[in-house]
Amino acid sequence: MARGRVALVTGSSRGLGAAIARRLARDGFAVAVNGRPGDEQVDAVARAIRDDGSTAAGFSADVTDEDQVNSLVTAITRAFGPIDVLVLNATGPQPEAPVTEVSWADHAAQLDFFVKSPVLLGRAVLPGMQARRYGRIVSIDSEVAHSPPPGRSAYAAAKNAQIGLTRSWARELAPFGITVNTVAPGFVPVERHADVPDEVKDAYLASVPAGRMGTPADIAHAVGFLASDDAGFVTGQRIVVDGGRSLGP
Repeated sequence: MARGRVALVTGSSRGLGAAIARRLARDGFAVAVNGRPGDEQVDAVARAIRDDGSTAAGFSADVTDEDQVNSLVTAITRAFGPIDVLVLNATGPQPEAPVTEVSWADHAAQLDFFVKSPVLLGRAVLPGMQARRYGRIVSIDSEVAHSPPPGRSAYAAAKNAQIGLTRSWARELAPFGITVNTVAPGFVPVERHADVPDEVKDAYLASVPAGRMGTPADIAHAVGFLASDDAGFVTGQRIVVDGGRSLGP
């Protein structure tokens, strides 16, 4: 159990982020639930975690804005203590268009979430982790990074940048007892996939050797391990959670 430790899960007001927040709370972390200002689900998720007997509070902030990131980390530290585990899950709209129609602004918007946000949060939490010689950083990337379908070039490029950042941080921060890893989900149906046609889901399922779709809990379980004390010798790794789909042709 992680009694006394504090975890921040960005983008945790719904979907995978909410499942990860609930998992870490059950593991004993005091969990900071995060979403954009005005997102009423932030407090709802935190309240549900407290109703289950765990410790959580909602903290609204745009994690691509430096001032809001600094205020976020300050508020969490005042409420719970210094952040021991940082889960980088926040994302935004993901454009789907031919490469000739994707602008630099589309690329920059993806990089804001998958590179800028981690950098801003890292600058805010890493000095404390280094001083305590303990920390866990887990990024949520995607199978799309290494198996990009047509029309997802901006997203895939930013996700690969995120993976490069993770590996670089892992090498540099290992001497401080800080691990840095990524979890790459396969297709996991959540709210934002509600409009995906059934035939697309069926085709995807047919390509998964495990014979079932992944669930948010599958992803949260992998994050829970990487956030634990038991994962102290695991760093710079990318754990693909896709039921074996990446093993196929």
